[in-house]
Amino acid sequence: MDLFNESTDWPKALRPLIEKYKGEPHPLHYKNIYQLLVMVVLSAQDSDAHINKIAPAFFEKYPDMKALSKANTDGLMEYLAEVRFHGNKIAWLQEIAEEVKEDKNIPATMKELVALKGVGRKSANVILREAGKKAEGILVDLHVVRVAPRLGIAKGKDANKIEKELMAVLPQDMWGEIGMAISFLGREICRPTNPKHSECILSLVCQYCHAHKSN
Repeated sequence: MDLFNESTDWPKALRPLIEKYKGEPHPLHYKNIYQLLVMVVLSAQDSDAHINKIAPAFFEKYPDMKALSKANTDGLMEYLAEVRFHGNKIAWLQEIAEEVKEDKNIPATMKELVALKGVGRKSANVILREAGKKAEGILVDLHVVRVAPRLGIAKGKDANKIEKELMAVLPQDMWGEIGMAISFLGREICRPTNPKHSECILSLVCQYCHAHKSN
């Protein structure tokens, strides 16, 4: 099956998905951009639910970037020991805090964000979206990596290549919302196993659905 469907009008097909999930709270329960920056670094290869669980105590101790910049490794370890790959992430947070110093200095462009340790394009796209900044790319998390090729709008499993393919066929005014919308679809409907085809609003344009109509 050719997964890349060039005949589909993807901007038209995907706008209802944006409408469906517009305003949906981000899965990370943050209260400001400082908290979001810390949480996206911690959530890499860990679950949003787990980071949400450990975050309140951490932010009570380190409420802002200034407080984080004064933290030592042992102090951070006390709150982050259960986070996957916590050693690397603690070092990244310390380097970010040393560089940024205060919340007001948190970058607001893709170039500046990805220059921070532990912040890739996925995390930068999340931060720009939640901060209300102009989108410079499209969020591609593990759910988008699964769903986009199923739909037929992209190919492969490389997040950066999928992001470029999405950006090539969608107008920039959709970039800020479509990644999160596809992610929510993947979390709720287009699950890794037994996707709920009958509940999916994209079933008519989805090549994976067409190939599994009997399911």
